[in-house]
Amino acid sequence: MKQAILWAAAGCGFTFFMTAFGASVVFFFKKEMGKNIQRAFLGFAAGVMIAASVWSLLIPAIDQTVEAGKIGWVPAAGGFIFGGIFLMALDLCMPHLHLGEKKAEGPHSSFKRTTLLILAVTLHNIPEGMAVGLAFAMAAQHPEDASLYAAAFALAIGIGIQNFPEGAAISLPLRQEGMSRLKAFVFGSLSGIVELVFGVGITLVASFITPYMPWFLAFAAGAMIYVVVEELIPEANQGEHSNLGTVGVMAGFLIMMILDVALG
Repeated sequence: MKQAILWAAAGCGFTFFMTAFGASVVFFFKKEMGKNIQRAFLGFAAGVMIAASVWSLLIPAIDQTVEAGKIGWVPAAGGFIFGGIFLMALDLCMPHLHLGEKKAEGPHSSFKRTTLLILAVTLHNIPEGMAVGLAFAMAAQHPEDASLYAAAFALAIGIGIQNFPEGAAISLPLRQEGMSRLKAFVFGSLSGIVELVFGVGITLVASFITPYMPWFLAFAAGAMIYVVVEELIPEANQGEHSNLGTVGVMAGFLIMMILDVALG
């Protein structure tokens, strides 16, 4: 268990570092990120999350269930549904503001636009952290299977790569809202801390949820797909030249698929 926590902390620490690395571009960009670049980055993040949901979460959930002599699709489908419902509930209960939008979603609040922007990113970082933590927890439960650790590392690398543009996509708008570069960097970086918290947190309780691990893997997948469909793909396809967002999705999916298959 201790080793699993350490690896999960390292994996989620890497994803957090990549968010901070992306947020650091606020020191080099004088203007906001170009719309075309932003579309491509958001699409890339969507592609990574779709591939990770399939290869790193749903397929292992099905395989584990079948190995236990049970019906493979039941926890995969059930967990997937619960994950989507969970993110939908957060979406409805937490005030937040998506990039490029003027009207906030969720319950009415007196929060500033900057706070609402940070909350929006925080929402979809929750399932990413859970996914990485669960992958390392599953690997720790099957130490004889080295491929599970490789798959967990592949997932952390993939999520980390897509966190770079994500960090930039939050720090630059915060700068445009009037924050200093330093504050925009700090808050852009901290938007990714939730991944570390949820990643390590789910690993801490992994020994208690071992019989239900397939359900939790599918839960993380459903939550990530909800984020992709609700937020990333619509934002990646706003306005003209939406094909850049589509290309980004395909590139992200391809890279994450290769990482998972090659390493896992």
